[in-house]
Amino acid sequence: MSKGLKQEELAEMLKVPQSFVSKYESGERMLTFVETVSICLAMNITPDTLLKEYLPHHET
Repeated sequence: MSKGLKQEELAEMLKVPQSFVSKYESGERMLTFVETVSICLAMNITPDTLLKEYLPHHET
């Protein structure tokens, strides 16, 4: 899910160092649930939208 934000812009919104965002992207650092929600809010998406986008779709 791309919003066209630079790492520096997202880091500023989250009030974290840019290196944190870089480590999220590279997989070097795993996000906590709270961080995930904060990123969703900063990107103006809801956590459920993120989950629907990234979780596999299962037929019930």
